[in-house]
Amino acid sequence: MEFPQQTPLFHATNRERYERQSLIKQIEDLTGRHLIVYVANFNHPMNMIRRDDVVPFSEICFDIPTNSKIDLMLHSPGGDPNAAEQIVNILLSKSSDIRVIVPLSAKSAATMISLVADEILMSDSSELGPIDPQIPMSTFQGIIYRPAKALLQGLEVIKNEVSNNGNVLNPAYYPVLQGIDPALIYFCEMTLKHSKNLAQKWLQRSMCKGDPEKAQFISEQLVDVDKYPSHGAVINWMEAQNLGLNVKYLPPRDEFWEAIWRLFCKYDVDIKNNKLVKVFEGRRASASI
Repeated sequence: MEFPQQTPLFHATNRERYERQSLIKQIEDLTGRHLIVYVANFNHPMNMIRRDDVVPFSEICFDIPTNSKIDLMLHSPGGDPNAAEQIVNILLSKSSDIRVIVPLSAKSAATMISLVADEILMSDSSELGPIDPQIPMSTFQGIIYRPAKALLQGLEVIKNEVSNNGNVLNPAYYPVLQGIDPALIYFCEMTLKHSKNLAQKWLQRSMCKGDPEKAQFISEQLVDVDKYPSHGAVINWMEAQNLGLNVKYLPPRDEFWEAIWRLFCKYDVDIKNNKLVKVFEGRRASASI
């Protein structure tokens, strides 16, 4: 009989992890590529991409040789663009050929990470989202988040209305303008610029190589609150292709996609059952929060 290398009790205690890693190895044998996984629990309040992700993400990339072909399974609601940039830098230090696999949702900063890929794999269940930065604002209801571009456009509307009304401000705007100062306006402008610049830079590295105008067009579409009024707007595989992204559609019963979906379902169930925030995993390394 052939037994696992781990001791019986240790293997039994961590059997969920070893089952997932066994499937990762099977998928790698099928593709000839390294597969790493970043899956977050959408039901947990601390699920966003954060600086704390950098160490565990580095861990699962540690033994991947330079210039490898990497598949990244990504499921995340987004978060800090600066943390996303660190994750992208780790990927680029290891890989000359990156594919991002989106089994369900890669939103906001996770969509930004996807833009560095040479190819994005999606199916009927998959969605990307806008990358318009969200700005925390204090209100009597507590902290709420508003799109930076929408806030700037709203201020422009008020400014034009005041100009057309003999420089008189409608009192209805007083509560709206409380807490908005030049520093916040500048911060919104710089945050919006930063998101677009990162998107353009990564697109020019990958899907828009040699075509800066296309990279600029896609990045501007993804931060356009007129096109995507909701930060949670769904960009499915067809719309992603129409935007100009190099998206490959795989039907649900495709052999490779079915393996990916089975692996993702294991993460989804295990994360929820064990009340985890995130799991970072490769064929050898594993870390969870």
